[in-house]
Amino acid sequence: MTPSLPLLDKKVLVPRGENQAKTFSKLVERYGGIPIEIPLIAFRPIDSNQRLQDALKALATYDWIIFTSNVTVETFFSFYDRVEAGFPKIAVIGKKTAEVLKELGLRAEFVPSAYVAEVFVEEFLPCIHHGARVLLPKGNLAREYIASSLTEYGAQVDEIVIYETYMPAESREKLAGMLGANQLDILTFTSPSTVDHLMDVVQEYGLSEQLRSCVIGCIGPVTEKKLLDYGLTVHASPAEYTVHEMIKSTITFLEKEGRTTETLDSQAK
Repeated sequence: MTPSLPLLDKKVLVPRGENQAKTFSKLVERYGGIPIEIPLIAFRPIDSNQRLQDALKALATYDWIIFTSNVTVETFFSFYDRVEAGFPKIAVIGKKTAEVLKELGLRAEFVPSAYVAEVFVEEFLPCIHHGARVLLPKGNLAREYIASSLTEYGAQVDEIVIYETYMPAESREKLAGMLGANQLDILTFTSPSTVDHLMDVVQEYGLSEQLRSCVIGCIGPVTEKKLLDYGLTVHASPAEYTVHEMIKSTITFLEKEGRTTETLDSQAK
């Protein structure tokens, strides 16, 4: 039996770096697509500073530490390479982050039912008490929602920026070239920052018209809102915020529109 290849020969933008792109690209290939790996976002640790050092020294005074992504975990433990008695309880945004912690021998005490800040806050609040001390390591472009919501509830939240988000220069050139030549069929976005970085290139090179022919998929309501704010049409935004569901949702859209290779072949018979 011939396997279903609804993405056959379609070029799909994979907006992740080499270390994170492998699983994403294999998923695209499984459905017959051609993954085009162009990291729209990259991360680099900040230079160590006094605020960071003070927070690390005072870890035992915190009730909770919140990790919002794999990058946050990996960067944090590049600064803090030991886990001693008194380490705070750990809360995470998603299962993938919990798995990364498990590989380090740590267990997440709290994982929300959906991988978005609003759900995290709603479900996490019953776990903390008024005056609880919370440490929130984050990137320089992270949203303020978690910290502001927990503070409003009465927690003492210390946010520390531990990494910077940027777009690699080589990605700008490759993206501009492929969009300009209409060589990308499907654009996928995994965070608001990936949207901003792509649109920076689109605006710099005057490529707005080229986006009209692309199918757009994304993960999460915040990323979707960012796309809509730019006036773009979102064709696939699944209820479950994972790459797998985004790809499946994109395929569902293509099948409904009769835009898969298999559908076109069957119509031609």
